Amino acid sequence: MIENAEGHILGLSILVQLSKRVRDAASAEEIGFIAVNENKQLLPYRQSAIWLRGKGVFSVSGIPDPDRSSPYIQWLTECCKIWSTEEANCSHTPDDLIGELSRSWGEWAPFNAAIAPLKSKDGGNLGVFILFRDELWHENDLALLNELAAIYAHGFSLYAGRGNLWDKVKKINLSTGVKVGLVLLAVAALFFPVSMSVQAPAEIVPKDAFVVRSPLDTVIDKFHVRPNQAVVAGQLLFEFDRTNLGAKHGVASKAYQVAAEEYRQAAQTALVDDRFKAEVTPRRGRMEEKATELSFSRHLLNRAEVRAPRSGIVIFAEQSDWIGKSVSIGERVLTIADPNRVEMLIRLPVADAIDFALESPVRLYLTADPNNPLDGTLRYAAYKPEAAASGIAAYRLKADLAAGITPPRIGLTGTARIYGKKVSLGYYLFRRPLTAVRQRLGW
Repeated sequence: MIENAEGHILGLSILVQLSKRVRDAASAEEIGFIAVNENKQLLPYRQSAIWLRGKGVFSVSGIPDPDRSSPYIQWLTECCKIWSTEEANCSHTPDDLIGELSRSWGEWAPFNAAIAPLKSKDGGNLGVFILFRDELWHENDLALLNELAAIYAHGFSLYAGRGNLWDKVKKINLSTGVKVGLVLLAVAALFFPVSMSVQAPAEIVPKDAFVVRSPLDTVIDKFHVRPNQAVVAGQLLFEFDRTNLGAKHGVASKAYQVAAEEYRQAAQTALVDDRFKAEVTPRRGRMEEKATELSFSRHLLNRAEVRAPRSGIVIFAEQSDWIGKSVSIGERVLTIADPNRVEMLIRLPVADAIDFALESPVRLYLTADPNNPLDGTLRYAAYKPEAAASGIAAYRLKADLAAGITPPRIGLTGTARIYGKKVSLGYYLFRRPLTAVRQRLGW
């Protein structure tokens, strides 16, 4: 203990500082950290802990987050259940416990413990403040520990009273008739009709968009438009690599020239020599075949440039994702959409599906503007779920925006609420638990 005058002044200063830190603490966890780690200048000890009623071992010196499954915390918890019955400060040794708790003491803590109950203003027991050390505890130590416990108990009581609505309700004195009336009112409220609704992720997508697909099996060479760029009908979108197409066209052209020359020679010779008349028809057929191949290769070469079939904005990811990429016939490359014709695409998880009909009201809360929801009506609902990008099976729904709403930008995402039929408030609140119980029990 501090014996001289300067030591008393220093101890008092430390006590005042600890009191101020507890008053300024932002949480009960911060008070617990101060209580178990910041007292060694006043009381020498090796280990310290805080046990709070209803929360168990709350703070332990040297451990930022106590693991409740560890053997030390479990042993300390059992001891605190016994020590929490103490009404005043006292010291304990292993002899004060019985059985396994006494035998395990030396394994987990020094042999001398000082116990201080944490009392609230109304005398309630909030918990226990414990200090362990090798030396015996004296009366003046316990007196100082009592002052520290009062400081920490005051801090814990402030946070213990916050948000504890049930305790506040229990303190309200109501007559039996009023209590019965409140219970009946709560039961009656469960039968109040409300609109069944469910939420699902949604996205703004183009309506009746035109999909531009690859007409060839080749490699894309150049892109002439940028994502979300406005285009007009006939504007060049992208073009394919002409190397193979040009080579095939050249081969077909030479083959046609050879076949045409053979036919011409056979026709001229047949005029003077009847033996060559039989060669005219086959060579003419071969020339026509090569002409068809030449026309087809020219057609493919002309299709190396893909142009917009109609006006709108082009929707695709990045130019760099497509340049140099080999594509197949029919593969989607981009989409041309009218920015003024959009709709909601909703992916409703199977677990959240409710009974709703087409033309049901829908409200979309965009992530970019949640304060201004967009109203709409359900237009399409798939009968068969499909795997979404998240891997969850979901129904594909589409909804039209209400008339007069300015179309939002294509690609915006948010959460859509779909409204179904009227149900009771009780069913609305307990639908999921009821479904889980019935599936579990097969009822």
